Amino acid sequence: MRFTLFTLSIVLLSTAFSVQARLYKWVDDDGQIHFGDRIPTEYLAKEHEELNEQGVTTRYRAAMKTAAEKAEDRRLEEEQKKVALIAKKKKQRDRVLLDTYTTERDLILARDSRLDAVGSQIQLAGSIVSDSHKKIDSMEKQIIQIKESNRDVPADLYEKFDREQRQVVVQTQVLENHKTRRHEISEQFNGYIKRFRVLKTDQKARRDKYLREGGF
Repeated sequence: MRFTLFTLSIVLLSTAFSVQARLYKWVDDDGQIHFGDRIPTEYLAKEHEELNEQGVTTRYRAAMKTAAEKAEDRRLEEEQKKVALIAKKKKQRDRVLLDTYTTERDLILARDSRLDAVGSQIQLAGSIVSDSHKKIDSMEKQIIQIKESNRDVPADLYEKFDREQRQVVVQTQVLENHKTRRHEISEQFNGYIKRFRVLKTDQKARRDKYLREGGF
């Protein structure tokens, strides 16, 4: 239930005898509005208002937040910080992109240069793997021939055979890493090129607007 203006006026008049008198307004657990010069202890942590002699709110105090609400506030604050940090880093990357490359062609040349370098590494690793396979095939035939002639296979032949097999494993992994890197470079620079186009378009739009508005 809500108090009428007449009831509120009576309460205000009853407290007006003292300059220091304060009037508080709060709502109980049943939703009823109360006025008084002192808030019950159980409602101090809840939403309430302080009124002046004219019944005008001079101070508003929100309800104290629960532990769960405070935890949620902290979570949201951290999320906002992350979003702001991402935006800041994006702005920094945009600035570096514009400062580093003058035209889209510069980006394409830089991309192709890196792809060529990685391509050379892929070719080298592939050649090593191919050579090792040839050596392994040759040594396998040697080992078979030696065994068929009832002779002992030299230990160093087995050692070379094992070494070439390990070489194949290592260089195959190197080859795959270079292929992955090639894909990453391609994706990265294609993203740079798209972003560069957007930034240059925005720059041109701002420049055109400035000139239209009388800039020199």
